[in-house]
Amino acid sequence: MELLQVTLRLLLALLCGGLLGVERGKKRRPAGLRTHILVCVGAALAMVTNEYICERYPMADASRMGSQVISGIGFLGAGTILVTGLQKIKGLTTAAGLWVDACIGIALGAGFYSGGIVTTVLCMLANTLLKVFESRINANDRTIYIFVELADITCIGKFLKHAKSCGIQISELELGKAKTDKDHIGALMLLKAAHRTEHARMLEVLGEIEGVYYIEEIN
Repeated sequence: MELLQVTLRLLLALLCGGLLGVERGKKRRPAGLRTHILVCVGAALAMVTNEYICERYPMADASRMGSQVISGIGFLGAGTILVTGLQKIKGLTTAAGLWVDACIGIALGAGFYSGGIVTTVLCMLANTLLKVFESRINANDRTIYIFVELADITCIGKFLKHAKSCGIQISELELGKAKTDKDHIGALMLLKAAHRTEHARMLEVLGEIEGVYYIEEIN
């Protein structure tokens, strides 16, 4: 293989991986610019190396190293998924991004430039434009997952009664630790409103219930 061709593939992998990594890095995600670059360039190198091996040994499997990269990236993606104290899962988008990042590197390493570049552009659009669209849809959804901090266990009954009177159904309820005061009671709830309501307005109404010290939406 020519040095210029190898260099072009690896540089494109560095550029595409970097573009995806910048967006994640701005949001302070575990896998940012450097991680995405390393994954993409490494995947590209794996394919370039596989092609080199196939040129020297015609009986070699041209897809072996690429398939190993796709399956092996799972350990890195799993490390970016976190479950917070409020049972909130974070890092799924970053994990999926690393997997796509590896696929882009494989495509570029194999010389499939159009596929790698178009996928990079689509992923950038998905992480920016679609996030705004998704937020607007979820903001008025009938279902909302919240964390509420109450004064004591007796306030739960009052909260449930008031929520029901407002046309809000409690689908799930899980008690846990409070965030601001150890003497308070924390609760995770899945609520379903009778009609589409702005989540901000729903939280405002529920926050006025007696005994509620803190309330927030869990995304």
